[in-house]
Amino acid sequence: MKKISHLDYMKKHYFKTANYSDLHEMLYSVSEKFGNKPAFILKDNSGYPVTVSYFNFVKDIESVGISLINHGFLNKKIALIGGNSYKWAVSYLAACIVGVVVPIDKELHPDDVINFLNISETSVILGDDKYLSPIFEARNKLKADLQYINFDSKTNTDCFYGFDAFKSSGLYNLENDNKFKNIKINPDEMHFLLFTSGTTGNSKGVCLSHKNICSNIFSVGSIVKVNSSTSILSILPMHHTYECTLGFLLVISNGGRISFCEGFKKLSNNFLEFKPNIILSVPLLLEKLHKKIMATLKNSLPSKYFIGDKHVMDNVPFFYKPIIKNKIAKSLGGSLKKIIVGASAIDPQLLDSFEKFGITILSGYGLTECSPLVAGNNDFFHKSDSAGLPIPNVDFIIDSPNKDGVGEILVKGPNVMLGYYKNEQATKDTFKGEYLKTGDLGKIDKDGYLYICGRAKSVIITKNGKNVYPEELEEILNKNDYIEESLVAGNFNEDHKDTEVSALIVLNMDNIKKKFKKPTKEDITKLLNSIVKTINDKLPNFKHIKNYVVKEDSLEKTTTQKVKRFGKNLDDLKNMLKKKNNKK
Repeated sequence: MKKISHLDYMKKHYFKTANYSDLHEMLYSVSEKFGNKPAFILKDNSGYPVTVSYFNFVKDIESVGISLINHGFLNKKIALIGGNSYKWAVSYLAACIVGVVVPIDKELHPDDVINFLNISETSVILGDDKYLSPIFEARNKLKADLQYINFDSKTNTDCFYGFDAFKSSGLYNLENDNKFKNIKINPDEMHFLLFTSGTTGNSKGVCLSHKNICSNIFSVGSIVKVNSSTSILSILPMHHTYECTLGFLLVISNGGRISFCEGFKKLSNNFLEFKPNIILSVPLLLEKLHKKIMATLKNSLPSKYFIGDKHVMDNVPFFYKPIIKNKIAKSLGGSLKKIIVGASAIDPQLLDSFEKFGITILSGYGLTECSPLVAGNNDFFHKSDSAGLPIPNVDFIIDSPNKDGVGEILVKGPNVMLGYYKNEQATKDTFKGEYLKTGDLGKIDKDGYLYICGRAKSVIITKNGKNVYPEELEEILNKNDYIEESLVAGNFNEDHKDTEVSALIVLNMDNIKKKFKKPTKEDITKLLNSIVKTINDKLPNFKHIKNYVVKEDSLEKTTTQKVKRFGKNLDDLKNMLKKKNNKK
């Protein structure tokens, strides 16, 4: 293994930013530093803007934290489920200090949520009514009693604690006995439990500590300027470490302010209302913004400026350029200067296009197991076609590189997880000495920039940044009596310009013949369509099996009878899908 050291010249360009040992320390520090400055700009029930100061934000966290302690949840697993909101933010920080916070994807089927609650041994869950109610209705599937705190209820009911009442009970004790403020945190212990995939045996719980999270906040804050003038519009789901660490905790730790997007349909209005200067994005959102900008320009500029391969900004007269930049800036609230983009690969030309419009795009690379950021383009150095340089205090190497320098990316640093929850073997398998094996393929250029070359893991990453784990879907498919085995993989759809979940299926013909006696092609097609529809109905849209093909003979396997994920099986899937699409 060839070790790639940090670039020495980077050390001279770090921003000065606070380095906290834990988020408890961070909260009281920002409350003292920024007191009456706005931490959040929200909307009241009438749609008018409401400001929440740092002082009141921390007071709300203390109140919820004290109530959690008083109800017996100290050092317990505390789950969160819901859309991005102020109450989610308050609950997250209270939970990760009082006990272990377990953020759960709201798009999951209730059965999957219950599975995670059982695995994590969660004691209490806070969230939106629309996500709590299905869990409560299926509570017979829970292995232990669960308490519910409803964000949408002000008062207690027979089923739920009302969030407002729950918070108020803690506020009552705040002045006399602030149990929350007196908590002592071991920064090396697990306080964050994040599940990496959907259902059953393939899900892994990533165990993170306050040290993991705080080190990532410090590292990113050292190379990307975030301060009390930062205003961020939170668009991506906060249950994911990408948005949570960089779009929430990093901003709060540096005195910035946060507002919440009310949905993609209201995104344009939210830009104008909240005037963010930074947002976090995934490639799909970035592409939509770019299309909107280009459509606006085409409606307002002569068509001659859009002829040829040159960018529109290279075609227009020089005196038009500031006018165009100003027009674009106004449509995005007038302040947007920087977009941090992660998840799947992105076209470098798109990044360069935004640069010419006056908006800097900083792309990077990370994973939940690394809290999440590993590498990134930053305020000092960036190459649009790369995933950037290693963030401060993090080291990565390329393991067993081939002749082109491509190998598996291994990572070491204070941001690397403690391990997988109650899964010693998986933890052992994912480390090579001190380094975490990411399962991703990459190479490093002579200047130290990282380039992602592919996924050694089987994970499918869609354009909107969602992770789909094939093993999860294969397990569901293979449980069906009429399916012998299957292989699930991503297949790029040229028409939709996105990676779609596709399946190669081998039928259990013995069971099919028992059902139909003399099955026709039409019988089998109807049966499989029904099976796939039933599976999709229980999954969030991004996990839906969009295409499938049937293979007559068995899938190619290893000597230990494991289905080979790459090679002939994958080639068969792609070739059969191509033939199927050509027939349409």
